[in-house]
Amino acid sequence: MPERRHVHPNRLIAALPADAYARIAPSFDVIPLKVKQFLYKPGEAIQHVYFPANGFCSVLTVLADGNMVEVATIGREGVVGVPAALDGGANHSATMVQAEIDTCYRMTADAFRREMDRRGAFHELLMRYSYALMGFVMQSTACNAVHSVEQRLARWLLTAQDRVGSKEFPLTQEFVAMMLGATRPTVTVVAGTLQRAGLITYRRGRLTIVNRKKLEAASCECYRTANDLLDGVTKNISLHAENDDVR
Repeated sequence: MPERRHVHPNRLIAALPADAYARIAPSFDVIPLKVKQFLYKPGEAIQHVYFPANGFCSVLTVLADGNMVEVATIGREGVVGVPAALDGGANHSATMVQAEIDTCYRMTADAFRREMDRRGAFHELLMRYSYALMGFVMQSTACNAVHSVEQRLARWLLTAQDRVGSKEFPLTQEFVAMMLGATRPTVTVVAGTLQRAGLITYRRGRLTIVNRKKLEAASCECYRTANDLLDGVTKNISLHAENDDVR
């Protein structure tokens, strides 16, 4: 396994061998992303992929009546836009920034596809991530179908904290209701239950996780299962240095 001489806030990019990183680094534009900014909408061709360094985005299924339900949360552990960028087709979901991203590494879809076509370390890592993300979406779908709103809210808050890197972050009940596919009154009741139990505090649009251990206990197994899927992408892997003479 080659020595990695670069440090990067995005876990996927950080896992690349130094030679692969050196080759793709010039392809990145470093930009900020604002809360509620749409990166993609259904039917649009994907022009860029995004590697967040902080904050997170939500991948949303958009229904005919305009309602949206989150099926995946993507932060510094991953990349936004892989499925559509791989085949060059139109996007079938929406992706919106949910927690402000101060630093995001943006690559054009064309540059992304060229690097994937090399079939090197970048391709190997991104394919591993694509499979893990598919598992994450499937787990989220099952969770939304069979687990209580309290369990789903606890899972979502833990996932958000992991990506924001802080126990406190802005959050509205209207937004949570949309993400979980629940009504706002239901979310109000459930959030109140978690607050009275000493797991969270919520005031003026800001939520604080007070007792993470208890919040994990209040969640379902989907939180740990989804985390294990994504952690496995960059854990115990061997990405080999590449020989440009044969490519």
